[in-house]
Amino acid sequence: MAQLEAARATYAPALEAGERITAFLRSVYAWMAGGLAITAVTATAVASSPTIVGAISGSRLLFWALVIGQLGIVFVLSGRVHRLASSTASMLFIAYSALTGLTLSFVLLAYTGESIATTFLVTAAMFGALAGYGTLTRRSLEGWGQFLFMGLVGVVIASVVGIFWQSDGLQFVITFVGVIVFTGLTAYDAQKLKAMALATPEGQIGSYAIVGALTLYLDFINLFLMLLRLFGDRRR
Repeated sequence: MAQLEAARATYAPALEAGERITAFLRSVYAWMAGGLAITAVTATAVASSPTIVGAISGSRLLFWALVIGQLGIVFVLSGRVHRLASSTASMLFIAYSALTGLTLSFVLLAYTGESIATTFLVTAAMFGALAGYGTLTRRSLEGWGQFLFMGLVGVVIASVVGIFWQSDGLQFVITFVGVIVFTGLTAYDAQKLKAMALATPEGQIGSYAIVGALTLYLDFINLFLMLLRLFGDRRR
């Protein structure tokens, strides 16, 4: 009897941690899937409305307001998550997903529907495999962090340079490196979610799950865009 009690005392914390991680990850991926659905519906609706497309494309102020709004939401969710109620975090995430749909509507107009659908399926398969690896592997991916961060900074800087210096070669390099960076980030961020699940205070799990969903959502969207630039067929 004493041995049974000792076994329970040993394995109960591990079981509780496992259940906590499972519940947290379930919430993260549910929010991520919901965000992608909102983005897809918004992008499709806007792309099919010449009035809205004309208003956005005809006003640089409106376009940059959308971009700044997206960045602002990311900074608020990431930097103030410990102060946000779950309801506030969820509203911000939904707003971000919709704003992303507005800007991505131009992607639907630039590429053929077949290449968008094919690239989405490829991205989903890659993302699922990488996220699964990051979640299930016992190997620590912590060492990837600095390398991936440096690669991300390099992609951002090169992208800014590419706005002023139009070069097909530069764009190809940026896109190729971007695929590598966001491939690594998907596995890296998926593994970090397990630690986040255990470190999050009980009353803030909802808010932190949304931040985790935002992280993976960004990995997915950026990987999709990079693959689309490499393999997508533009409309004639």
